[in-house]
Amino acid sequence: MNPRSDIHDRLATALREARRARGLSLDAVAKLSGVSRSMVSQIERGESSPTVATLWNLTQALQVDFAGLIEPKPAPVIEVVRSAAAPVMQRAEGVKIRILSPPESVGEHEVYELSFQAGAALISDPHRQGCREHLTVLSGRLRVTAGEAEERLGPGDVARYPADRRHQIVADGGPARAILIVQGS
Repeated sequence: MNPRSDIHDRLATALREARRARGLSLDAVAKLSGVSRSMVSQIERGESSPTVATLWNLTQALQVDFAGLIEPKPAPVIEVVRSAAAPVMQRAEGVKIRILSPPESVGEHEVYELSFQAGAALISDPHRQGCREHLTVLSGRLRVTAGEAEERLGPGDVARYPADRRHQIVADGGPARAILIVQGS
C-alpha cells in the first residue's frame, strides 16, 4: 500500500471523527479554524491534502494533538458511547428515541431506548418484509399493536412481533420507558 495514501486516509478519518466527537458542523469548524467549509469537507473526504498551516489551524480548532492525527490508533477493546453523546430523535409528540446501536448496524439490528410521556404513541408504517421488533418494558405500562393484534405490557415484559405491518406502541396510563430491538428493518 502507498504510505502517502494510508496517512492521507488516516488524517481524513481522524479529522472527521474529531469534529463529530465534538458535535461540530463543517460550518462551525470553518469558523473556528479560518479554513473554508469546502476545504474542510474535501480534507475529511480525503480529496485534498492540507498544508501544514491548514492542518495546524484545524487541530487547534478541534483541540486535538497535531502529531497524533496521523499515528495509527489501536481499536478500543471496549467502545463506550456516553449517555449525552448518544443520538436522540423525536419522531412523535411525547416520544424520545435514543439510538443505542452503532451506525453500521442500521437495517440489520437496531437498538433504541424509548421514553414515552403519558398517552404518547409511536406509530410506525410497515417495515421491510420479515422485519421483527422485540420490545422490553423497563418502567410504566405500554400497549403494543401489530396489525390487528394487541397486548398490554408492564415492567419486565417482553413482546416480540412482526413489524412488516402497521404497528404502534402507546404509553398506557402514565410515562413509560422501554428498549426496542429492530431486526431486519
